[in-house]
Amino acid sequence: MILTHAKKAVSKAAVAVQSAAVLYRAGLAGRPDDSIRSILAVHKVGPFAGVFSIGAHRNPDAVAIVDELGELTYDQVERRSNALARAWSQRGIGAGTVVAALCRDHRGLVTVMAATGKLGARLLLLNTGFAKPQLADVARREQVSLLVYDEEFTGLLDAVDPDVERCLAWVDAEAPAGSDSLEGLIAATDGAPVPSPERPGGFILLTSGTTGTPKGAPREKTSPLSSAQLLDRVPLRRDQPMHMAAPMFHGTGLSQVLLAFALGNKVVLRRRFDPEDALGVVAEHRCAVLVVVPTMLQRIIDLGPEVLGKYDTSSLRIIFAAGSAIPRDVVTRTMDIFGDVLYNLYGSTEVAVATVATPEDLRRDPSTAGKPPVGCEVKLYDSNDVEVTEPGCVGRIFVGSGLSFSGYTDGRNKDIIDGLLSTGDVGHFDENGLLFVDGRDDDMIVSGGENVYPLEVENLLADREDVLEAAVVGVPDEEFGQRLKAFVVLAEGASTDAEEIKAYVKANLARYKVPRDVEFLPELPRNTTGKLLRAKLTD
Repeated sequence: MILTHAKKAVSKAAVAVQSAAVLYRAGLAGRPDDSIRSILAVHKVGPFAGVFSIGAHRNPDAVAIVDELGELTYDQVERRSNALARAWSQRGIGAGTVVAALCRDHRGLVTVMAATGKLGARLLLLNTGFAKPQLADVARREQVSLLVYDEEFTGLLDAVDPDVERCLAWVDAEAPAGSDSLEGLIAATDGAPVPSPERPGGFILLTSGTTGTPKGAPREKTSPLSSAQLLDRVPLRRDQPMHMAAPMFHGTGLSQVLLAFALGNKVVLRRRFDPEDALGVVAEHRCAVLVVVPTMLQRIIDLGPEVLGKYDTSSLRIIFAAGSAIPRDVVTRTMDIFGDVLYNLYGSTEVAVATVATPEDLRRDPSTAGKPPVGCEVKLYDSNDVEVTEPGCVGRIFVGSGLSFSGYTDGRNKDIIDGLLSTGDVGHFDENGLLFVDGRDDDMIVSGGENVYPLEVENLLADREDVLEAAVVGVPDEEFGQRLKAFVVLAEGASTDAEEIKAYVKANLARYKVPRDVEFLPELPRNTTGKLLRAKLTD
């Protein structure tokens, strides 16, 4: 037992040294006095408020944000968040209060993120694709006291308890008469530094909610060394302007924008995604980094050579994609168009980071999820909770890292084995140590006694030039229990029929993996982060 604890202590110390080296290489760790100042700032007010305090001290006039209203420097964001924190404190918002934000990506959301940290409040990031029932359920369950919202979502507010305070974050014209607006509070309040809270605020992220009301996954204080997980295999550095196209209410957007601000970089935000506009932003601001979810990436490359050729995107060094699986053809087409700059993170709201696939990994096999970065441990287990170590053998994926959450806000948790947290996926490692995700554990289809994971069939179909994307689900069958049904979205101008699709699968995979039914759709149902809503297809 003593020997085991000693080994774990040595391993933990080695990871800490490796993580510190990664942070130094990225430019997040420098002179001892500067590093200490940064650690203290994050300790007092949390990571998001901390990075603006640090940025305002180091380079106050550097541009932090560019949105539809123009530029804001690090000093301006710092003063805005001070003013908002002071105004809300006078209204009783403080430690333990839950503030919810139903906002698109803009300066107001960034200001709210920093202000809640300075108050010790918890910020619940709401999905902008919510319908009234989801908004009402989540607001009630998480005990929201203050709701910050964009004007376009006003019609949803009558689903929320009237006792919940409201604050308007973004208006399309002028603020409605009598409205309590974010900008009004900031303009009317002193932006001098505010007292530090007893403990910094935190975030509550929401799961994708593909099968019901999303669950709350809190993110409290974590070690600064944990940032190395997002920098080890992705070369984010100083002086790299970023276009944040992904929504910041999602873990992908939140983590990457936080790193950009920590590095003192400029972040360009847009409230709505448009594929050609994204190219224009990259070209105009010479962005080195583009952060997207996979469906955004597909829409960009589907613009075609004529549109893509209009914009100079040679400044791109990183296209960071996460949130759902990237089809194989999208991976290869992306790198053929933009060069070897694609980095694909595999993880979840609960575990945060599991693995990262670099361009080298993706050139080797476009389907891979890559390898674990420093500080992350990934293991596979069979149905009897025995570790699976043989290359090619499928097992349930479990992850351990300093960024994993400690349980849902309702007290439940994911399955845990040997201190590692389940992702809910199954996968396998190859002989080179690359992870491949074979599908969701609960997506497995049992047809005639054979186990089928839809992703394998979906990837095969998506590789066809005439197929834009495909989804496979199980539907009831009297003889086989379940049979496979494929939903196919054809590429523009393409035509084929169900028999051709079935014959193609039969020629490439085992007979029991051939869909018995094929339906053609104009598009697949997805949520705002690009995850497939299989329940809508099975319904």
